[in-house]
Amino acid sequence: MSDPNATRPATAEPGSSIAAGGSAEVLTPREERLHRAAQDFSLERYKYILQQIHAVNENVYKFLAIYQALATTAVGAAVALFVSYRQWGMAPAVARTGVIGLLLLETVVAVFTEILIFIGILNWLDYRSEECELTDRAVRPGFRKQPRTGNFFRWYETYIMAFIAVSTLFMWMYAVVFMLPMIR
Repeated sequence: MSDPNATRPATAEPGSSIAAGGSAEVLTPREERLHRAAQDFSLERYKYILQQIHAVNENVYKFLAIYQALATTAVGAAVALFVSYRQWGMAPAVARTGVIGLLLLETVVAVFTEILIFIGILNWLDYRSEECELTDRAVRPGFRKQPRTGNFFRWYETYIMAFIAVSTLFMWMYAVVFMLPMIR
């Protein structure tokens, strides 16, 4: 004799039962189609989330490359101005203003890059939370741990942001201490 509450095979066909949490449930053909559609949707959503996490990770390096290019250009122009302002027949006050303006431009680029990276971190946290919620429903609760902001010291974004901040601070200190006083 068979037990009417026993779980039937996972290869469910319309009208058969599907194991859910250890109990069997008989689904109509329509419910079976909806169940499969929900599974397909969950899988596609999971793929999308993983793709977005990957894109957010790649964007950090793109932002860093843009920062490096623009910062190098602005600081290179400031150094060229510092070295050549006399040959160009430029007044010292104009040269100082030019150096400060180029450093301000570099600072604006640095701040903008830091904001983009910070927003990327927030997006990453959102996508990871959504990934955890989805795997909790689709696989089992606790399948993926929620991201912890306390692990920020492990994130490469932290060190990229620190590099940008320290390099910008160094450029300003170098200009204020060495370059600007020598423009007379």
